[in-house]
Amino acid sequence: MIDINKAIATTVKTGRVLFGANNAVRSAKLGRAKLILVASNCPRNIMDDITHYADLSGVPVVIYKGSSIDLGMVCGKPFMISALTIREPGDSDILKLSETVKESTEESELKAAEETDA
Repeated sequence: MIDINKAIATTVKTGRVLFGANNAVRSAKLGRAKLILVASNCPRNIMDDITHYADLSGVPVVIYKGSSIDLGMVCGKPFMISALTIREPGDSDILKLSETVKESTEESELKAAEETDA
């Protein structure tokens, strides 16, 4: 399992990232992001916009377990970050996080399909 906080910090230092919900929505609409991280306390309407456009463009979205304050601290910024858009991962292996989320989503969909068939 990868250390998410360490991977985020490495990505911010060595990769290309954009901070904020507006950048996340814009990148999701255009499909330019490789991964979008959203803080757990991000407002519902913003999270819905990000996930909607990300689903349309095929960009994976991961819900960060901490708050926007925690995400800002991990990124080394003195402000809250509700969404982090990753354009290039740099030296980080953070894109593996999207693979594990995708696998767990597929497993839950299979489980739900089996329950409806039974």
